[in-house]
Amino acid sequence: MWLTDMQKIGVALTSFGGLFMLLGVMLFFDGALLALGNVLFLGGICLIIGPQKAFYFFARRNKIRGSLCFLGGILLVFLKWPFFGVILEAFGFLNLFGDFFPVILTFMRQLPYIGQLLNMPYIREVADRLAGSRTSAV
Repeated sequence: MWLTDMQKIGVALTSFGGLFMLLGVMLFFDGALLALGNVLFLGGICLIIGPQKAFYFFARRNKIRGSLCFLGGILLVFLKWPFFGVILEAFGFLNLFGDFFPVILTFMRQLPYIGQLLNMPYIREVADRLAGSRTSAV
């Protein structure tokens, strides 16, 4: 499956959003970088999966707590409370995207060097526990 041009732009926006959020946290919760990262991240998600599917993803009944925490954290960042906003965002992010962690772990285990590292005996058990995997696919 090939990505459309809009999806490629969405991947770039999401990546830059994550980078700006990481920089914002590393620079002692710089509100401007965190706010820019949030806007880029949400815009990228909307471009990758489409606005209607993004709305339905965030509005699903089983994701409403995560959505409210994530959007509340973004609001706190915009209201100049970046430390508490990032904490609330992180909780919302884990609730929203926690189901994807086993899929990401399975993908990472197929990468050349990272996969060998993640398949080592003790690291494998810890990674499975962190990702919430019951059994590994490899």
